Parts: sequence; C-alpha cells; structure tokens
Amino acid sequence: MKDAREWAEKLRKKAEECRMISRLATNQAKRDTFARLAEGHDRQADDLEALLASGNLQDVQR
Repeated sequence: MKDAREWAEKLRKKAEECRMISRLATNQAKRDTFARLAEGHDRQADDLEALLASGNLQDVQR
C-alpha cells in the first residue's frame, strides 16, 4: 500500500505543477490545457485515495 500512497502523492505534486504552469502560461489555450491536466491528476489521486480508504486496493508484492 505504501506504493499506492506514494503514487497518490506524486499525482498531487503533478497536479500542483500543472496549476503553476497554467498560472504562468502566456496564452489561454495553454492555461486551459494545464488547468484540465491538474484537474485530471487530482481526480486520479482522489480515486486512488478512495480505494485505499475502502480497503478494496490489494497490495502488490514484487
């Protein structure tokens, strides 16, 4: 489960990076694109965290 938690945290960091790029972008198309990417990363992190909280995510041993 530690890997899944780390993955969720990486998604959150990517979302924040996309939000920063969106704020700094010089044209509207890039701002919109990076804002949508941030939303997508946040949704994925939300879904992963919900799976972790529900106990429905099986830990994968390597």
